Amino acid sequence: MATGSSPDTQSLAHTQQAASCADPKDRALLDAIDAFLAREVRPVARELDHADSWPAAIVEKMRAMGLFGCIIEERYGGLGLSAVTYAGIIERISAVWMSLAGIVNSHLIMAALVQRAGSDAQKERYLPRFASGELRGALALTEPDCGTDLQAIRTVARRDGEHYLIDGTKTWISNGIHGHCVAVLVKTDPRAEPRHRGMSVFICEKGPGFEASRKLEKLGYKGIDSAELVFRAHRVPAANLIGDIEGRGLQQVLAGLELGRINVAARGVGVARAALEDSIRYAQLRRTFGKPISQHQAIQLKLADMATRVQAARLLTDAAAQAYDRGARCDMEAGMAKLFATEAAVENSLEAMRIHGAYGYSKELDIERYYRDAPLLVIGEGTNELQRIIIARQLVERHPA
Repeated sequence: MATGSSPDTQSLAHTQQAASCADPKDRALLDAIDAFLAREVRPVARELDHADSWPAAIVEKMRAMGLFGCIIEERYGGLGLSAVTYAGIIERISAVWMSLAGIVNSHLIMAALVQRAGSDAQKERYLPRFASGELRGALALTEPDCGTDLQAIRTVARRDGEHYLIDGTKTWISNGIHGHCVAVLVKTDPRAEPRHRGMSVFICEKGPGFEASRKLEKLGYKGIDSAELVFRAHRVPAANLIGDIEGRGLQQVLAGLELGRINVAARGVGVARAALEDSIRYAQLRRTFGKPISQHQAIQLKLADMATRVQAARLLTDAAAQAYDRGARCDMEAGMAKLFATEAAVENSLEAMRIHGAYGYSKELDIERYYRDAPLLVIGEGTNELQRIIIARQLVERHPA
């Protein structure tokens, strides 16, 4: 790119987050993440994505950096980061290769669930191993016939002395093959009314009766393993029932999904930003009719809308993360951030492809990956249609006539 015309991508990436992550330690960590991504991830991301290869070497380096303990309290060996800083990390990772953010997110939702709802014994037993990355895993909710309507799950856990026997199938579980354990949502009382009173969550480590039956192939979101998990009379100690009391599983899961939706929103910001930055660079290099296409009004309008989406998405994500850090209920804020940021990723990825023309459709550039990855975000962690319903219900609840 010609010097003097290139965008200041550093300030473009971090304008808003510089204000949010004012702590020098957090800023130093974010700078270290940027350096790690530039050195270890960007050179190989395209190759790994096209091969749909599990990034074992990168995951091990992420573990060494402590990223699997991002939001776990320091007393358990984690980094104890705020949700605001965590969102900043996820945005950076997603702008380079979104799949890595999913490997971290699925694990940390499980960890957050234990940290918030687990007993003291469960925290002491699991959180240090989660923080170190010795045990990595995910949250297992979705089933072949059940996605958004979690109360319709069929996986059951039946008490058997000091154990429970779990039977059922979970699907689309990130980290399901290469992970070591899952927090699995089950029915401990399938006949309970209302249905949520019969739902519980267990930490299940892989072993007899618990296996990943197959890897699910996907349009995008390559590298991370999405698996179908099968439980056949899987014996799990009663001590692994999160919170030690049956019937609280749905509430525990919904609280954990607040962090998950902030993560997905931050992923949306990252993908939308990557699409924008690549487009700004290309628009200054590509020339038509004797001048760079960045000087054509049609391209300028696209760039302006793309940049506005990125900034608005980041502000919404930051607001949701701040609410989470305050301990406030933030399902509406997280839903707004997830809704807007993920739609921004989809729109920016398509606009980037249009700006790049045929090159945007080529596997030689990253634009086609953004275009394949972005649609997942509007589906995962609760569809955007569901987010709209959550937002509307909370608006009415918080502002009664």
